[in-house]
Amino acid sequence: MLKEMGLNDIEELFSDIPKKIGIKELDLPKGMSQQETEQMLRRIANKNKSFYDVTSFLGGGVKPHYIPSVVKSILSRAEFYTAYTPYQSEASQGFLQAMFEYQSMIAELTGMDIANCSLYDGFTALAEAALMCTRISRKKTFVIPQNISWEKKSILKNYAKGPGIEIKEIPYDIKTGKIDFEELKKHVDETTSGVYIENPNFFGVFEDKVDEISNIVKDAGSLFVVGIDPISSGITKGPGEYGVDIVIGEGRAFGNHMDFGGSSLGIFACKKEYLRQMPGRIIGITQDTDGRRAFCMALQTREQHIRRGRATSNICTNEGLCALATVSYLSWLGGNGLEELSRINFEKGQKLAEEIESIDGFEKMFDSVHFNEFVIKCNEDANNINKKLLKKGIQGGLILDTWYPEFKNCMLFGVSEMHSDNGIKKLVSSLKEVSHV
Repeated sequence: MLKEMGLNDIEELFSDIPKKIGIKELDLPKGMSQQETEQMLRRIANKNKSFYDVTSFLGGGVKPHYIPSVVKSILSRAEFYTAYTPYQSEASQGFLQAMFEYQSMIAELTGMDIANCSLYDGFTALAEAALMCTRISRKKTFVIPQNISWEKKSILKNYAKGPGIEIKEIPYDIKTGKIDFEELKKHVDETTSGVYIENPNFFGVFEDKVDEISNIVKDAGSLFVVGIDPISSGITKGPGEYGVDIVIGEGRAFGNHMDFGGSSLGIFACKKEYLRQMPGRIIGITQDTDGRRAFCMALQTREQHIRRGRATSNICTNEGLCALATVSYLSWLGGNGLEELSRINFEKGQKLAEEIESIDGFEKMFDSVHFNEFVIKCNEDANNINKKLLKKGIQGGLILDTWYPEFKNCMLFGVSEMHSDNGIKKLVSSLKEVSHV
């Protein structure tokens, strides 16, 4: 191969890499056999603790949710067990129909005209929404609240570098946990491509001025983007009902396991008029030459396998199985089931917050309505409290002051339908013990 390329040695293949950043050798142990490798990985894996070993009340978006066995059964079928894009649509009718049903379900849940077949995760979905707003409006300022995940901010700013999008952050009200409405009004103008809010937001709080925010955005000629927790969809108004242009969200909770943080499922839906600027695969319904119903990949000229550098969609292969899990899960759950699930999560969130707030030395930060996550302030060092909880087999809330210095000794707690009443009682009693030691 070197001879055909006109090179003398393999080092010339890497001649473009500056020598000053080169590494002479990697500090790696000697190679092992397959058997030895498996034994080593098994020893490492045995150190892990599952939710059933250590009950986790960690907030921040990723929480355990019940997944029925029917989901795994469907995902394990040979005709579905791949994440590859079904480019040969005539040979992939079953999978394409499942993706079409997924789109229909997400559109109905969000109240939007159309949804794609998912993106990589909720974080990149926000970044793609910012790019989409810029393409549509030809403006270069995207507005977000300060109180969103630091990881979302990082990914969004990374995506914004190339096209030169300015990310403008709006402060939040320290008393309510909601976006500062007056500051928002000051910063949304004719240069704004889009405005993003979360409902519920990172602190678990619901924004109650969505109609007013929508009016501000529309008056500026900008696009309104809303991030949702899909589990709350059973009891909340769909974003499409208050004039939203683009809806995004993290869909992992619908049939996908936590899996140490991945893989995820990015929900993305929008108004029909923006269809051609929407990223991600879109499955359509048509007829074959005999007049029979058929499914196909639609509007492929937006995608990277057709347009490459000019594509508005750069997702390709790996989300099909996650989307299939979601459509299987929602089919099993049904509309009444989703409403019940949302209600259970909401009620458990209220109950846990009340129980913790009743303990001396613990105070809920915001009086605003929250879903299944909330912020608690401790009179003691929150890190020490969490360390003591771990010894009792409990993972406490997410420590916030690393990213929000104003929240010293504050924890973001999260709860779901997986947390039993006994588990909640154990957390409350343990907090009473460790806070008085």
